[in-house]
Amino acid sequence: MPNHSKILILGGPGTGKTSVINELKNRNYTCFDEVSREIIQQAQQEGIEQLFLTDPLLFSQKLLEGRIKQFEEAEKINESVFIDRGIPDVTAYMDFKGDSYPEEFLQANKKYTYDQTFIFPIWEEIYQSDNERYENLEQAIEIEKHLKKTYQSLGYNLIEVPKVSVEKRVNFILENIKSNS
Repeated sequence: MPNHSKILILGGPGTGKTSVINELKNRNYTCFDEVSREIIQQAQQEGIEQLFLTDPLLFSQKLLEGRIKQFEEAEKINESVFIDRGIPDVTAYMDFKGDSYPEEFLQANKKYTYDQTFIFPIWEEIYQSDNERYENLEQAIEIEKHLKKTYQSLGYNLIEVPKVSVEKRVNFILENIKSNS
């Protein structure tokens, strides 16, 4: 694998990204977790059930800050880093909601770029809601469309991860990283 690359794991909610990130960690790869769960849990402790629904712009600003911080931390690591969701996810979700956002969000999409992007397609059989995931399956499908549109408009080549076991998904990603280095 190339040194110092930022490998993005993205996709709609409930597509198995976290399971793959956890398996990559088990294999001793450096991984950064999705920051939105932390923000959602913190807001819930403050009595706000769904900050994204209550104040989408504030939620998105916190996400953007957290993802930029992750990106900057990944830059300091002299090995490949796997990141669960990227900076452009913020604008994709805001577009999904139909909300406006500051120009700085779009500038961040262009300023901070990832070396390789793997997209996890909607997989109805494994989709589940939980305390931090408010979207139903139909909304998850729409979010996926916005993610694809956003990343492709920024020039990313999205490598689709097959709907197979966690171990096989991890192997697919690792093989594709090697073949593209």
